[in-house]
Amino acid sequence: MRLIAISIVQSILLASGQVMLKLALSNMGTFSWSWQFFSKQLTNWWFLFCGICYALATFLWFYIVKNFPFSMAYPMISLSYVFGMFAAMLVFHEQIPMVRWFGVLMIMIGCFFVAMK
Repeated sequence: MRLIAISIVQSILLASGQVMLKLALSNMGTFSWSWQFFSKQLTNWWFLFCGICYALATFLWFYIVKNFPFSMAYPMISLSYVFGMFAAMLVFHEQIPMVRWFGVLMIMIGCFFVAMK
Protein backbone atom coordinates (compact mmCIF):
# COMPACT_ATOMS: atom_id res chain seq x y z
CA MET A 1 0.00 0.00 0.00
CA ARG A 2 2.97 2.32 0.60
CA LEU A 3 3.92 1.96 -3.07
CA ILE A 4 0.41 2.97 -4.15
CA ALA A 5 0.40 6.06 -1.92
CA ILE A 6 3.80 7.26 -3.09
CA SER A 7 2.94 6.45 -6.72
CA ILE A 8 -0.25 8.50 -6.47
CA VAL A 9 1.70 11.55 -5.31
CA GLN A 10 4.32 11.02 -8.01
CA SER A 11 1.64 10.59 -10.68
CA ILE A 12 -0.20 13.72 -9.55
CA LEU A 13 3.07 15.64 -9.88
CA LEU A 14 3.64 14.21 -13.38
CA ALA A 15 0.12 15.05 -14.52
CA SER A 16 0.38 18.53 -12.96
CA GLY A 17 3.62 19.08 -14.84
CA GLN A 18 1.87 18.17 -18.09
CA VAL A 19 -1.04 20.50 -17.35
CA MET A 20 1.34 23.36 -16.59
CA LEU A 21 3.34 22.60 -19.72
CA LYS A 22 0.15 22.86 -21.80
CA LEU A 23 -0.72 26.15 -20.09
CA ALA A 24 2.82 27.45 -20.68
CA LEU A 25 2.71 26.51 -24.34
CA SER A 26 -0.70 28.10 -24.81
CA ASN A 27 0.72 31.35 -23.37
CA MET A 28 3.86 31.12 -25.48
CA GLY A 29 2.68 33.02 -28.53
CA THR A 30 4.08 32.65 -32.03
CA PHE A 31 7.62 31.30 -32.15
CA SER A 32 10.40 33.52 -33.43
CA TRP A 33 14.19 33.51 -33.15
CA SER A 34 14.22 36.81 -31.32
CA TRP A 35 15.46 37.98 -27.95
CA GLN A 36 12.00 39.36 -27.23
CA PHE A 37 10.39 35.93 -27.71
CA PHE A 38 12.90 34.12 -25.46
CA SER A 39 12.87 36.78 -22.76
CA LYS A 40 9.08 36.51 -22.66
CA GLN A 41 9.42 32.75 -22.07
CA LEU A 42 11.68 33.41 -19.07
CA THR A 43 8.76 35.16 -17.38
CA ASN A 44 6.22 32.48 -18.30
CA TRP A 45 5.60 31.18 -14.79
CA TRP A 46 3.84 28.06 -16.01
CA PHE A 47 7.23 26.81 -17.32
CA LEU A 48 8.76 27.29 -13.86
CA PHE A 49 5.92 25.46 -12.11
CA CYS A 50 6.09 22.71 -14.73
CA GLY A 51 9.79 22.23 -14.02
CA ILE A 52 9.24 22.14 -10.27
CA CYS A 53 6.57 19.45 -10.63
CA TYR A 54 8.82 17.38 -12.89
CA ALA A 55 11.77 17.74 -10.49
CA LEU A 56 9.72 16.64 -7.49
CA ALA A 57 8.23 13.73 -9.46
CA THR A 58 11.73 12.69 -10.52
CA PHE A 59 13.02 12.61 -6.96
CA LEU A 60 10.01 10.57 -5.89
CA TRP A 61 10.68 8.24 -8.81
CA PHE A 62 14.27 7.80 -7.58
CA TYR A 63 12.89 6.76 -4.19
CA ILE A 64 10.35 4.37 -5.73
CA VAL A 65 12.88 2.66 -7.99
CA LYS A 66 15.39 2.30 -5.17
CA ASN A 67 12.99 0.85 -2.62
CA PHE A 68 10.51 -1.26 -4.60
CA PRO A 69 10.86 -4.02 -7.20
CA PHE A 70 11.00 -2.51 -10.67
CA SER A 71 8.31 -4.89 -11.90
CA MET A 72 5.95 -3.29 -9.38
CA ALA A 73 7.23 0.29 -9.62
CA TYR A 74 7.19 0.85 -13.36
CA PRO A 75 3.52 0.02 -14.03
CA MET A 76 2.55 2.55 -11.36
CA ILE A 77 3.57 5.39 -13.69
CA SER A 78 0.37 4.65 -15.59
CA LEU A 79 -1.56 6.25 -12.73
CA SER A 80 -0.50 9.58 -14.26
CA TYR A 81 -2.86 8.77 -17.16
CA VAL A 82 -5.72 8.58 -14.68
CA PHE A 83 -4.91 11.98 -13.21
CA GLY A 84 -4.35 13.36 -16.71
CA MET A 85 -7.90 12.41 -17.62
CA PHE A 86 -9.27 14.20 -14.58
CA ALA A 87 -7.14 17.25 -15.44
CA ALA A 88 -8.46 17.23 -19.01
CA MET A 89 -11.98 17.30 -17.65
CA LEU A 90 -11.52 19.75 -14.75
CA VAL A 91 -8.88 22.17 -16.09
CA PHE A 92 -9.44 22.10 -19.85
CA HIS A 93 -13.18 21.28 -19.75
CA GLU A 94 -12.86 18.43 -22.24
CA GLN A 95 -15.70 15.98 -22.79
CA ILE A 96 -14.45 12.48 -21.98
CA PRO A 97 -16.23 9.59 -23.73
CA MET A 98 -17.33 6.60 -21.65
CA VAL A 99 -14.87 4.27 -23.41
CA ARG A 100 -11.95 6.35 -22.07
CA TRP A 101 -13.36 6.18 -18.56
CA PHE A 102 -13.49 2.43 -18.98
CA GLY A 103 -9.81 2.51 -19.95
CA VAL A 104 -9.01 4.56 -16.85
CA LEU A 105 -10.85 2.01 -14.71
CA MET A 106 -8.81 -0.79 -16.28
CA ILE A 107 -5.55 1.09 -15.52
CA MET A 108 -6.61 1.53 -11.90
CA ILE A 109 -7.50 -2.14 -11.55
CA GLY A 110 -4.20 -3.13 -13.17
CA CYS A 111 -2.21 -0.94 -10.76
CA PHE A 112 -4.03 -2.49 -7.83
CA PHE A 113 -3.11 -6.00 -8.99
CA VAL A 114 0.50 -5.02 -9.67
CA ALA A 115 0.87 -3.51 -6.19
CA MET A 116 -0.45 -6.65 -4.48
CA LYS A 117 2.28 -8.98 -3.34
